[in-house]
Amino acid sequence: MAKSDSFLNELYNEDLSGVAYKNLQLKKSILSWFANQGNTTIADLSKMLNISSPKIAELINELINAGLVKDFGKTESTVGRRPNLYGLEANSLFFLGVEVKNNHINIGLLNFQKELVRFQEQIPFELSNTAASLDELCTLINHFTKELKGTARKISGLCVNLSGRINYKTGYSYSYFHFNDEPLTKILERRLGIKTYIENDSRSMAYGEFCSGIVQDEKDVIFINADYGIALGVMINGELYYGKSGFAGEFGHIPFFDNEILCHCGKKGCLETETSGQALIREFKRRLENGATSVVTRKVPDIRQITLADILEAANQDDTLAIELIADIGEKLGKGVAILINLYNPELIILGGALSATGESIFLPLRSAINKYSLSLVNNDTRYKLSQLGKKAGVIGASLLARNKLFDI
Repeated sequence: MAKSDSFLNELYNEDLSGVAYKNLQLKKSILSWFANQGNTTIADLSKMLNISSPKIAELINELINAGLVKDFGKTESTVGRRPNLYGLEANSLFFLGVEVKNNHINIGLLNFQKELVRFQEQIPFELSNTAASLDELCTLINHFTKELKGTARKISGLCVNLSGRINYKTGYSYSYFHFNDEPLTKILERRLGIKTYIENDSRSMAYGEFCSGIVQDEKDVIFINADYGIALGVMINGELYYGKSGFAGEFGHIPFFDNEILCHCGKKGCLETETSGQALIREFKRRLENGATSVVTRKVPDIRQITLADILEAANQDDTLAIELIADIGEKLGKGVAILINLYNPELIILGGALSATGESIFLPLRSAINKYSLSLVNNDTRYKLSQLGKKAGVIGASLLARNKLFDI
């Protein structure tokens, strides 16, 4: 049994009361401080948490014995007696983040110190709302954890990212794998043997960028996930915004266009019918069928087999057709983002997702449209950046959410 197991058992013990319960909450506060502020001394913890130094020392020793906290030795101070620095034991606990895409998954393993120690991307997988697809997802996750060998028993939390409507509080998914009465989280926990959470993919990506990516001091941030669909992750005052039922961020389903294109949500004219990866694939194939040329057909002669990855690769090779269509998407998307800026007046807009990999091809027309359609007084203070974490944003964000939810930090 790992040293941390006794603490985890204590964490889930609903019968704790009195001194034991109070001590558990104090330990959580200490772990929270280390998680968010980094290594520090007993004196500083005592001051910041308003707890006596002897009590802090007692709790720190218990956390050290549990294997969760480490004594990093004396500080570098040259004035007076040098105190010891304490912080999280990096390899005491690990957290899994799983990002589910339409035709693959990405999996990442994060240690207690927020370091991504293992990352596997583009694992083939076909997402559908079927029992077979859910079975395959569980098989792939189990295979990943088995390869970790001894580390697997230290995995203390898992968060799975899915697109669409997710209620993270109840553990239900309403877009995929919603054919069972019990919460999806409970089904996954039973099959995987790990405490499990689910989250909307765009929110996880936003959280990853906020905690470990491009975000610096900004507190009000909008992350645009431009992928097969279009969605948002919104941070308000440094906190993820969920809305009443946990469904906030369905930006792609704003009725934006007067067209007859049927969205997968069942309605027509949604923003993502003309600004998403799906829209790009559809228009790219249509243009080829009408006589346009592209380097893509050298690699994929059968137009029906062309994928989003093929088109994005062509754009980064200066393919005229790909760049033209991506620029058109950037302009239309920018008009939609201008509405967000007028509504939210955010400090920072981050563009992520598969389409962001084309860089300035989509970013320049997007910013041009924002300047054209948003109020200048409102957008003057908004900064625009491309995702720094790229394909890792989702798994890092999911892992961090699992880490935070486990200890309420």
